Amino acid sequence: MGDGSTREGWDVLVIGSGFGGAMAAHAAVSAGLRVLMVERGGWVERGPANWEPEGVWELTPYVAAAPPYRVLAGGDGELVRPCHCVGGLSVFYGGVSLRLRERDLDPDPAIVGDSRAAWPYRYADLEPYYARAEQILGVAGEAGVDPTEPFRSTPYVRPPAPLATASRRIEHAARSLGLTPFRLPLAIHYADDDGRAPCVACTTCDGFACAIGAKNDVATAVLPALLARGLVLETHTAAVRLIAEHGRITGVECVREPSGERVIYNARVVILAAGALASPHLVLASGLERLNPARDAVGRYLMRHCNAIVYGIFPRRPNPERVFHKQLGIHDYYFGHPSVAQPQGPLGAIQQLSTPPLALVRERAPAGLGKLIAPAIEHLTGLLVIAADQPRAENHVTIDPDDRDRLGLPRLVITHHYTERDLAARRALIRVARRILWRAGARWFYVHRIRTFSHAAGTLRIGVDPTTSPLDEWGRFRGLENLYVADASFMPTSGAVNPSLTIAAHGLRCGERVAQVLTARAAQAPHGAQRPRVMWRRRPVRADAPEPGATPARPTEPTQQTAQGDD
Repeated sequence: MGDGSTREGWDVLVIGSGFGGAMAAHAAVSAGLRVLMVERGGWVERGPANWEPEGVWELTPYVAAAPPYRVLAGGDGELVRPCHCVGGLSVFYGGVSLRLRERDLDPDPAIVGDSRAAWPYRYADLEPYYARAEQILGVAGEAGVDPTEPFRSTPYVRPPAPLATASRRIEHAARSLGLTPFRLPLAIHYADDDGRAPCVACTTCDGFACAIGAKNDVATAVLPALLARGLVLETHTAAVRLIAEHGRITGVECVREPSGERVIYNARVVILAAGALASPHLVLASGLERLNPARDAVGRYLMRHCNAIVYGIFPRRPNPERVFHKQLGIHDYYFGHPSVAQPQGPLGAIQQLSTPPLALVRERAPAGLGKLIAPAIEHLTGLLVIAADQPRAENHVTIDPDDRDRLGLPRLVITHHYTERDLAARRALIRVARRILWRAGARWFYVHRIRTFSHAAGTLRIGVDPTTSPLDEWGRFRGLENLYVADASFMPTSGAVNPSLTIAAHGLRCGERVAQVLTARAAQAPHGAQRPRVMWRRRPVRADAPEPGATPARPTEPTQQTAQGDD
């Protein structure tokens, strides 16, 4: 590459700064390794603007200006734009931090079908990493109520906040129907004891960056502390090619924006954590599938849950205080229910969802309609249904080598169809959600079927069989000694809970394994052997990086290209 320069000497190079990348970096930095993280986007600005309608993630400048992905089937339109920023989609998520259930890691044949999906370990092997992830993210919750709750070795970090009026109404309705509502575990900072601003229960949480830094997203709760401990983060730096030679990744070609400077970074191990769409994109663009014994599975078995929002419209405002109320979950139907004849087997989850902010509805509704319907918005609240979906080989991503963006990457192309079982499970959960909302006082309903890829998973899955699973049990890419994957693409099945905490737990497990491997190799090296030549210097924390525990600062460099981390 004639116009590029080479940077050598890193122990670990992490691509992507979302849940998986940040947690893998956490394990590597904690082991004393020299870690470089590259992120295609910049820091998300925090302040009063986050409370405005334009603060919802889809309307922010952090949705990439680069050519979007093309959707052949299954999307909300023909194009989908990735989100690129420090912290990835964790910055905009609603904070729900649920573990997979124990039975999710021994999935029901009704979910597996003919996909040959199989977890190479059991829940007990992942549990310690769930516990560590909850500690790092400061998850607040209440154990012992969820009827499907898996074994846990540690308590939640903090108790949950008091229930809002709307939440108490939903709780009472669910219990009157014989259901068992429980408190959703949330990565939100409620205490006022460590100098950080506590949550003010605003209605711009799910889908928005936290204006005051009270949501424990990765950019707030994880990365600033790692930067202070030696992690080096290069923002506005896009990985465009993984260079493989002799069974190893020998370089990662990156482009810095907006300058267009090309650079090749070298590291002993590369951890790919760009997300379940962007990671297979980079693997396929680099031609690495040809080195993997499961080459036909690379990019396949895309899952995203089969989700919908059921809004109940009430004669009187259900949320008179206008506060955050995404607080309750209902798992009585998670593994099926005697009242549901079809489909047999797991169904999924129901979660409370806050009323959308009035200003957002005015902003996003068609011209003239926003003002017309806005007065009715405060009369609704919703329930999110998350149906477990089947991993299917025909649901996949591929690349179009004849359509390249300004960085030289071929366009990613997505194809996804839900199965009839997926849709039947969602319909069953919608019926339950309507009954709960009716009992709570709603008299009219609106169902919004979600067609985004925010819960995308499964395109580079782990497994037992080397011919059907591109990754081994630690997340190592088969056929390459030093490439690991630490994002949602590792999941062979996705259960029916938000994937963030599982991605975080896998990131910690993967990062710990990388540290163990590198430490073992160093111990086995001949006495007096020289380390690889290092062109590295400890740098001060970037000027645009927040202090540990502080609200992320406004970026100081241009934000011409926005970018993505994890799902």
